[in-house]
Amino acid sequence: MKIIIKNGSEHPLYQQIKDQIKGGILRQELKEGEKLPSIRSLANDLHVSVLTTKRVYDELEKEGFIVTTVGKGSFVASDNLEMLSESKRRMIEKKLLEAWQMAKTLGINKQELYLMMDIIFEEDDE
Repeated sequence: MKIIIKNGSEHPLYQQIKDQIKGGILRQELKEGEKLPSIRSLANDLHVSVLTTKRVYDELEKEGFIVTTVGKGSFVASDNLEMLSESKRRMIEKKLLEAWQMAKTLGINKQELYLMMDIIFEEDDE
């Protein structure tokens, strides 16, 4: 999996790295039990601080996406399909809430928003 960092991004480096690793797990590009690069190796590859990559791994572990074993390394957590599904739903719910809040701010009602979504879905089906 290739991680791309954008210096001009509004998101901090650790968040960009974390989101891309998490995305790779959610899309199953990184498989259950797969070994991740060491903290030091990832830091060297991305030209970031070891503290940055340590923070990424710590947060991913807290969220249940990876497990770390001292002396062996960090691995994509196994038996987390339900957690992954829930995480995907939470991400979509968050984006939908943001869209709904923006629509209300712009004076767009539910029916108009539903119509917009129907059009998007129809275009996607083509």
